[in-house]
Amino acid sequence: MRRAISLVLAAAALLGCAGTALAHAFLDHAQPAVGSTSHGSPPELRLWFTQALEPAFSSATVTDSAGKTVDKGGSTVDGKDPKLLKLPLPPLPPGTYKVNWRVTSVDTHTTSGSFTITIAP
Repeated sequence: MRRAISLVLAAAALLGCAGTALAHAFLDHAQPAVGSTSHGSPPELRLWFTQALEPAFSSATVTDSAGKTVDKGGSTVDGKDPKLLKLPLPPLPPGTYKVNWRVTSVDTHTTSGSFTITIAP
């Protein structure tokens, strides 16, 4: 009987930890897509996350192959979709660019990451 109770408690503890891990805002998808090649420069970068974002603590940048920031600055959380972070881009020449993001979800958990996109002529 003690063994059965121990197994039930262990399973409950594991399930409780899984719920906590899911409370973070992770990148769901992006436009242009992660690792994609875009023909022509997009006017903005759009990043969708798994949770609503805290606008004051969420941002993204785009850098070129030399590490120079090339975006227009001013990433914003969309007013109609709190899971969407937008970043305006200038016309970008062909090349590979690194997208860096750091966001805080409304439940105060912070996550960050990066990926590349390629602009083709």
